[in-house]
Amino acid sequence: MYDLIRKKRLLILLVMPLILLACHSKHSPAKSEVQTQFIETGLATYYADKFIGKPTASGQLYDANKLTAAHRTIAFGTRVSVTNVQNGKTVEVVINDRGPFVANRIIDVSKAAAQALDMLNAGVVKVRLTYR
Repeated sequence: MYDLIRKKRLLILLVMPLILLACHSKHSPAKSEVQTQFIETGLATYYADKFIGKPTASGQLYDANKLTAAHRTIAFGTRVSVTNVQNGKTVEVVINDRGPFVANRIIDVSKAAAQALDMLNAGVVKVRLTYR
């Protein structure tokens, strides 16, 4: 009798992990399925050359050749995809400053980002921001 109980316990111990593995879903959601994506549309401008070498709100010095930007509320270090709505050109920038502080504008991009967006001549363009 004792031997039969031992065999049942052993069988349960061997079978339980198999049952648990069978119940476990092999699909774990991708990061993009879990995180919320934010989209914002508005006007963008780019930094004037007079800001080169000046400290940004994050403490970094502004470098016109880096792909950076200023936004009023997006956290420093956030990667933001900026798309020029008129021509479809897109660039990814890192938020390292606060601004713009001009009504109706949602982002100031570095000169390198402005060049990638083909907005140097226009100065102000409508953009779509996508970020997580």
